[in-house]
Amino acid sequence: MARKSSRNLWTAKLTGKPVPGASSAPVTDVRRVFAGVVLGIDPSLRGTGLALVEFAPGKQPRLLASETVRNRPKLGFAECLGVIAHRVSVMLEHDRPPVCVALEQTIYVQNFQTAQILGAARGAAIAPAAMRSLPVFEYAPLRIKQAVVGAGRASKEQVASMMRHHLQLLAELPSDESDAAATACCHAWTWHG
Repeated sequence: MARKSSRNLWTAKLTGKPVPGASSAPVTDVRRVFAGVVLGIDPSLRGTGLALVEFAPGKQPRLLASETVRNRPKLGFAECLGVIAHRVSVMLEHDRPPVCVALEQTIYVQNFQTAQILGAARGAAIAPAAMRSLPVFEYAPLRIKQAVVGAGRASKEQVASMMRHHLQLLAELPSDESDAAATACCHAWTWHG
């Protein structure tokens, strides 16, 4: 009998195959499939990843736009936050605007100053969505990797490779952008509407 690891269960769920060990009885709790555009964000002061991904039932997700917000080292703290907020605002004004924002949660940070900087970058990324009354969802990095790769401890390279596959891209996205796209996919694929 196949082992019921969370990896095998997630892989079966995401590929549409029968879940090992699951009952074949009719499902009464049918959940809606997510449809719409999600802005995925991987926040950072010097390299925030943004990815606008469209989801439609029965279709592969489609990357509409992505970018890495690069703030030069000489740019001041407040200016960096302004650039992040501006670039998120531009993405929210896309001709296919998102219905929600999905954001990677802060991981454990030992350095207090680093935590403050990351928190400020996250706030700058969230504020434009909040000002438009868009719902914001947060996901732990392990959950995002589990959703798109099938392993919570996957490397950045594995995430980028799987995002290339899932989005049917010709080349891998830069790491911040692939992390943002993965966050958007995590939301759509684990959403319970």
